Amino acid sequence: MKNTPEGFTFQEAKNGLVTIWHQGRQAAQLRGNLTKKFLMFSERASENERQHRMARLTGNDKHDNEP
Repeated sequence: MKNTPEGFTFQEAKNGLVTIWHQGRQAAQLRGNLTKKFLMFSERASENERQHRMARLTGNDKHDNEP
């Protein structure tokens, strides 16, 4: 059974930068087209889908493949 990612949040700044946080620590910053795509996805996605997307964007999704 795969682990469900959790503990991710994001914050959009006025300058268009999106910061992704994992358990209170900065995990990634998104800029440009990636920011726009992420925000559009976030508007229609469930919380579980957003958690998976943020895990993938920050590289924290690799843990699902480990034994």
